[in-house]
Amino acid sequence: MSDKYTSRKVQSSSLTTIVSLSLVLFMLGLLAIIILNTRKLSDNVKENIGFQIILNDNAKEVDIQHLTKSLDASDYVKSTEFITKEEAAIRLQEDLGEDFINFLGFNPLLSSINVHLKAGYANTDSLTWIEKDLLDTKLVKEVIYQKSLVSLINENVQKISLIILGFSGLLMLIALALINNTIRLSIYSKRFIIKTMQLVGATQSFIRRPFVLKGIKHGIYGAAVAILMLIGVLYFAQKQLPELAELQDRNMLLTLFGLVIILGIIISWISTALAVRKYLRLKSDDLYY
Repeated sequence: MSDKYTSRKVQSSSLTTIVSLSLVLFMLGLLAIIILNTRKLSDNVKENIGFQIILNDNAKEVDIQHLTKSLDASDYVKSTEFITKEEAAIRLQEDLGEDFINFLGFNPLLSSINVHLKAGYANTDSLTWIEKDLLDTKLVKEVIYQKSLVSLINENVQKISLIILGFSGLLMLIALALINNTIRLSIYSKRFIIKTMQLVGATQSFIRRPFVLKGIKHGIYGAAVAILMLIGVLYFAQKQLPELAELQDRNMLLTLFGLVIILGIIISWISTALAVRKYLRLKSDDLYY
């Protein structure tokens, strides 16, 4: 009966350690994914920032094609879309739900080029000199973009990045403390076994070895569970938001999963070794406190 109770207690302690490791490694892995994708997400948001070039009504098709090709070849443009005045009228009619051309008797809209910037140029300073450069072109009548929106997006991206970095550091400290305490509690239940082995002449390395090996196994099991949870979260997230699939880098994820396993092993190894070392140094009388 005593052997069964002890066996159950050991299994329960091991399960608690593995669950704690897996949850902490899952949170760290999830945070790492967010951090690694922060740049991609911010770039994606910035590249959705664009501006509209309104062309003069007398602009020739050849000149418009030349301007479009020049924009496509420039360093700051990701993509362009030329919209004729007829296409602009059709889009506006669809938005308004009525035929305003019949009402006015003519099409007041002008041809335009929608331009999406590369992330590095999606800021107020770059847009200012791009606007000035384009207005010097005779074809261009006006350049339209929301200056306040550009500034707001850049400010929010910087704030979010700082918040994520601060939260990452705090979570890392909490995670290490939690795992360390969980492993210490697991070793605490075996403190009498450690002291008994020491009293019969076993060396410290001999006593420490099985605990460290078991800790490494727990780290691997915990990391495996954490990786499965991360894969589940990514799968569910991509089902809800298919656009997220474009942000994922398979090589980056494989590297991250490898780091989760290594981190699980290292944390378990160090925490177990330190915990065993503590009880090896305790006197027999102190084991009861």
